[in-house]
Amino acid sequence: MSIKTLETERLVLRGWRLDDVDDLYEYAKKPSMAMGGWEPHANKSISLRALREFIEEDDRWAVALKTSGKAIGQVRLYPDENRGRFSERNSAYLINYALSEDYWGKGYMTEAVKRVVVYAFEELKIELLGVFTSHHNVRSKRVIERCGFQYEGANEHSAMYSILRRK
Repeated sequence: MSIKTLETERLVLRGWRLDDVDDLYEYAKKPSMAMGGWEPHANKSISLRALREFIEEDDRWAVALKTSGKAIGQVRLYPDENRGRFSERNSAYLINYALSEDYWGKGYMTEAVKRVVVYAFEELKIELLGVFTSHHNVRSKRVIERCGFQYEGANEHSAMYSILRRK
């Protein structure tokens, strides 16, 4: 999948670029990133290494503000290796995301995820999208629920939600 640029009212979802390293480091160094399963970046070279992986994998968008172009987060869309093999067209995917804590509570991630859901179902024709979140990440659960995902179940580490494409 080659990342296609997507837009919302306030955001541009685009491929990552090497010149995004300062923006990535700015939010990835914060302890709040551990909530999403990341180790906070100890220095900019870790962010640069991660950024090069993002660019090579080409499966995640930089979530950038339309007004400034500043990358404030990311959304990743990738095949669900477990459920996908049981799908007729191998079209079960997972989505995950991260947002700089400086931008929490403003609806940016809900806006970005809703746009990716539409893209996944309407353009890629994916049948099912799943998402995991940790039990204590209340903000992430709100994004998930606002985007129409339904609770499926949980284990000791995380809760699973999914949404099916309407035919």
